[in-house]
Amino acid sequence: MLTASLYSPLEKFLLGRPVEAQPYTKASCLGGEEFAFQVVLQRDGWDITPVQVEAASPLGGVEVFQVGQVPCAMPAYPARHDEGYLTTQPGLFPDPLLPLEGAAVEVSAFLPTVLWVNVKVPQGCPRGDYPITLRFASKAGEAEATFTLHVVGVDLPPQKLVYTQWFHGDCLADYYHVPVWSEEHWALWEKFLSAAGEEGMNMVLTPLFTPPLDTEIGTERPCVQLLGVEKEGEAYRFDFSLVERFIRMAHRCGMEYFEISHLFTQWGAKAAPAIYVTEKGQRRRAFGWDTPATSPEYAGFLGQLLPALTSFLREQGLSGKVVFHISDEPTVEHLESYRQAKELVKPLLGDFPLYDALSDPACYDTGLVDHPVAATDHIVPFLERQVPGLWAYYCCSQCVDVGNRYLAQPSARNRIVGWQLYKFQIPGFLHWGYNFWYSQNSRHKLDPWRVTDALGAFPGGDPFSVYPGEDGPVQSLRMKVFHQGLQDLRALELARELTGEDAGAKVLPGFGEMTFSSYPQQAETLLAARERLNQLIEASL
Repeated sequence: MLTASLYSPLEKFLLGRPVEAQPYTKASCLGGEEFAFQVVLQRDGWDITPVQVEAASPLGGVEVFQVGQVPCAMPAYPARHDEGYLTTQPGLFPDPLLPLEGAAVEVSAFLPTVLWVNVKVPQGCPRGDYPITLRFASKAGEAEATFTLHVVGVDLPPQKLVYTQWFHGDCLADYYHVPVWSEEHWALWEKFLSAAGEEGMNMVLTPLFTPPLDTEIGTERPCVQLLGVEKEGEAYRFDFSLVERFIRMAHRCGMEYFEISHLFTQWGAKAAPAIYVTEKGQRRRAFGWDTPATSPEYAGFLGQLLPALTSFLREQGLSGKVVFHISDEPTVEHLESYRQAKELVKPLLGDFPLYDALSDPACYDTGLVDHPVAATDHIVPFLERQVPGLWAYYCCSQCVDVGNRYLAQPSARNRIVGWQLYKFQIPGFLHWGYNFWYSQNSRHKLDPWRVTDALGAFPGGDPFSVYPGEDGPVQSLRMKVFHQGLQDLRALELARELTGEDAGAKVLPGFGEMTFSSYPQQAETLLAARERLNQLIEASL
């Protein structure tokens, strides 16, 4: 006997636990939205059997994936977590969305098989109820399940939020064993960046030179520098041809905005990033950890580069679409080195803004950090200061109370961020690891299918949101759920536009008191809120 049961996209089915979630057989969405639900297949017997899977709907655009399991040795910091994790014990966790081979999946009599059903509702889809029918056939029997999706007769508006998740091009080259900026590397970049664009990412970290991120002091990551530099005497000539190609590629992938790799090293802006220069026919590293940030040599280089770069960016039509960085997460002890670095570059950037991740409001109070990107567990003082245009981010450190996307956290804790960004009118969100497949400080190359916690440095799932498939990206459950939160944000914005009122308080219990660390954590609460939001939108048409 074969059974097929429908469940929400916010459930995570851990092996060894009974399937006890509430059934989920109908819901609603807007036109142009990506909708998902899950199917759990179970059967009796004493073996494993292939099951053919057929999906049909008048909506079209139905994709079915198997939810794979990945190992995690450290799902949470042992001394830094809360009670809201699914578990803090090592184990296997559901995450990669694996394409079905031959429209079939192997179903065991001893373990549930979980499928992720993704539905891309077309824009302009007429209002109405649409069935999505899944049929399963095997020697163990047949099963059928139908989900009913009500489409509200209006499209989801375009995304306003600027969203970047740092893309690590060297990890691509290392994992797939291709030369940096070879045609094979460019093709991989485009596949992975397109996948990110499909999930709401619209800003890309641009490796003008190798980003000085998560690099052990005194070492280098593989060079992914796009900028061509030639030096003759004290004069530099810059070749932006690869940068231009990168911009064209990024636009094809849905990127609207660009962030230039940091102009100084992490942890205090004390040195220059690794930059390679050709002089007298020889290409060499001219700057790096051994170059003080404010050295005359580096100052002279930036004095020639930044005017040329900003002129090039304007020619590319990117005014208002580019941000620069000085150094990640300065603290009070770094104020002097950060100030010197800023004084060096600020006059050279014109109207191009400077954004940097920041947890310490005292640094903002000095006036040194123009546009802070505040950690979600340190964001309250910045909100109290009414920082204009405040962005938010989270990473490994945001592991207690606040939302995040770890493997061991419930999916509702991932999706809620969209509602929080809406409530506090946050125009930009940053995450550091789209595909960081190294260990901490980039000491070791890792296989992300086997190591999901950077060798025990970060909670599992923090370093990356995408997996490397045979010839391209394999999406994750976590990335899909985060995108659902971004769609919630867009629906909330549409409701406000249609009604002239803030819909959040009307549809989500506790919205008025919600903060980044106190919020509804039940999947049913979020799903019901989104249903009420869709009903409010439909009634306003």
